[in-house]
Amino acid sequence: MKEFLKVLRRFALPYKGYIIGAIIANLLSAVMNVFSFMSIMPMLNMLFGMDTSAYDFMAWDGPGSLKDIAINNLYYYTSQLIGTYGHKTTLLFIGLFLVVTTFIKTFCYFLSSAIMVPLRTGIVRDIRILVYDKVLHLPLAFVNDERKGDIIARMSGDVTEVENSVTSSLDMLIKNPILIIFYFATLIFISWQLTLFTIVVLPVLGWIMGAIGRKLKAQSLYAQSKWSETMAQLDEMLGGLRIIKAFTSEERMVERFRRVSNEYRDASNRVTIRQASAHPVSEFLGTCIIVLVLWFGGTLIFSDHSPIDAPTFIFYMVILYSVINPLKELSKASYAIPKGLASMQRIDKILNAENPIKEPAVPATLNGLNDHIEFRNVHFSYSNNPMEIIHGVDLMVPRGQTIALVGQSGSGKSTLVDLLPRYHDATGGEILIDGTDVRSFRIHDLRSLIGNVNQEAILFNDTFFNNIAFGVPDATMEQVVEAAKIANAHEFILASENGYDTYVGDRGCRLSGGQRQRISIARAILKNPPILILDEATSALDTESERLVQEALERLMKSRTTIAIAHRLSTIKNADLICVLHEGRIVERGTHEELLAMGGYYKHLNDMQQL
Repeated sequence: MKEFLKVLRRFALPYKGYIIGAIIANLLSAVMNVFSFMSIMPMLNMLFGMDTSAYDFMAWDGPGSLKDIAINNLYYYTSQLIGTYGHKTTLLFIGLFLVVTTFIKTFCYFLSSAIMVPLRTGIVRDIRILVYDKVLHLPLAFVNDERKGDIIARMSGDVTEVENSVTSSLDMLIKNPILIIFYFATLIFISWQLTLFTIVVLPVLGWIMGAIGRKLKAQSLYAQSKWSETMAQLDEMLGGLRIIKAFTSEERMVERFRRVSNEYRDASNRVTIRQASAHPVSEFLGTCIIVLVLWFGGTLIFSDHSPIDAPTFIFYMVILYSVINPLKELSKASYAIPKGLASMQRIDKILNAENPIKEPAVPATLNGLNDHIEFRNVHFSYSNNPMEIIHGVDLMVPRGQTIALVGQSGSGKSTLVDLLPRYHDATGGEILIDGTDVRSFRIHDLRSLIGNVNQEAILFNDTFFNNIAFGVPDATMEQVVEAAKIANAHEFILASENGYDTYVGDRGCRLSGGQRQRISIARAILKNPPILILDEATSALDTESERLVQEALERLMKSRTTIAIAHRLSTIKNADLICVLHEGRIVERGTHEELLAMGGYYKHLNDMQQL
């Protein structure tokens, strides 16, 4: 329960108005339920001749207990009705009174449930947005360490489970305690002896229900982990469909998916069966309590000095039965909540993940790149791997120059460049812009200076216009068209079905590699950043596409400070400085001709490509 209350404090506080409204509606519903039955009992007693005594009105502030005064006056008003209107009309009044009180009770019951709907959906929406926002702001290392399918499962399956379990139970946890407290107060008012006996018996019900549900949370955690694995395999299949078909591995993938689906099914069966036992067990135990109270109440009535008469005992049993239903609902909630808390625990793995990329307390002003970028004795290693990837790199990038990074795969080129926009933070040394550490700037200001064109052109399932204008939300059509023309993309965009309003498909699947890359370049051109990062922007293209993309890149690089990562040395021959990385260190630096003359790593790479 402590975990559940913690979840409520985190997410339900903005909706406290709804909770207060639900409490008021449930209080009215409970009052109407008790009052309708309490007022009908004396009416029926006198109407059918079970009570022939004469009653006089007693002042509400007169001597005697409130209980005795209330019962006497109810009998008095009933005798007045019978004397004035007769038995038949009084019976009709009783029926109409019951209809009205039942309508008010059921309307309040409906109102309490309706009030809770915006709260339930609001909490679920808030959790989804929080998870989405958190994933967006976590460093790339977190997303790389987690499987995408697992993250999707937490945002879909786990959040849905929280809605179905925790927030759905919230209605029951607001309504049922109110009903139980109100009904128990009524039971004590009617007969404290019977109520004391009931209170002694009831904890047995709670203990048995708790014993059955203790393992539910652990089983739910296991089931949700299997659901995540199912989603992860689905994501892998969709991403690797071409390779699966190329290697005729369809049956193997189906078998993998069948195995994990069976494991998820078995885990879900155990959780669902245990949860399904809540209702029959509570039904059986509730009947046992009713029978025990009937026996004990009967012994009191048959005793010589009975503290309760038969009609009052019937009323007592009606209210007691009304208590049993809220207790059953609470038992269902006690089963549902552990499932939701298990899912919330998995969601919290994302929400509570620490983001090592911190904003500065007092950010420095960043007004563009005025002089140079400097990598000063930079070291880097991932938190989950103490082995250093970058070893003491020193590099000066003057404003307006093009610096190229080359080297074998795994030499640390992309990792080094990722430290500049703070996708990761250097674990040693400094990266400076005009002499100020990049960690002193607001992340938004820093990344606004930088444009990226990567080897894999990442496009969204949106129109050409929106993909090009992605970083500039207020861009006009004229600006987008101009950027597309510079990027050699205007012609093929116009040739598409709806021009700039044509959708490019999931990750740009309707375009060729060269077309995707030129859209990516147009996006960078429109952003017009002073610093440009090119990460093997032409390495995956054919010769014709490479020529078009290279022309677009050369236009993009004019008057910009560029750091280019390249495998094809032909694309960076004209760079102002070429740095050769090997195992996280710069082992050579110079122009194309100077590096060839050295006869070292760069010449070896060049000879391999020439061959």
